[in-house]
Amino acid sequence: MSTRLIYVMDPMCSWCWGFAPVATALIAQARDAGVPTHLVPGGLRSGGSALDASTRKYILEHWQAVAEATGQPFRFDGAMPDGFVYDTEPACRALVAARGLEAERVWPLLALIQRSFYEQGLDVTTAPQLVDLAEQAGFDRATFAEAFARADTRAATAADFSWVQGLGIAGFPTLLAERNGQLALLTNGYQPLERLQPLLGRWLQQAACA
Repeated sequence: MSTRLIYVMDPMCSWCWGFAPVATALIAQARDAGVPTHLVPGGLRSGGSALDASTRKYILEHWQAVAEATGQPFRFDGAMPDGFVYDTEPACRALVAARGLEAERVWPLLALIQRSFYEQGLDVTTAPQLVDLAEQAGFDRATFAEAFARADTRAATAADFSWVQGLGIAGFPTLLAERNGQLALLTNGYQPLERLQPLLGRWLQQAACA
């Protein structure tokens, strides 16, 4: 029998940052039951142009709402400065590259990307910054940089985006539970841990008995 969680998210999605402590706890809960979690970057915004003032204001208001709802820290001063292009594809691709090189290290890299963007105000859309973070997560710098730039990594990232769109997933974070190829939805959108922990617990118990 094959069981796993599938965490569909974007490292530059503010609600995914708000959900990060919940996701960490649920992933640990599943791991303790012998169930791994597979990370799928969903592609919140790909490409695009520099943010204009009204879009930046809208996004920062959204961040404020996430901060108030979840308690996660955000740096608002200087966030997304003039000329910033909110393209999440490079950060997603960094996670795909990490997943292909050493799957378990994808989680510390994800945490570093999220903290760098939301707490420190760093531009995580650039290859040098992402390679720096990958090195901090324990990857060999040259190996990661090569994997990040490869055409097959770009293709795998695009395939992840297409898979997510094909499932009709319109919002992040989304957590799916998969057993023998059958998907069950645990959450689409932010929910607190106290609501999701018992739900996951029941699914893990049923999976163990199946």
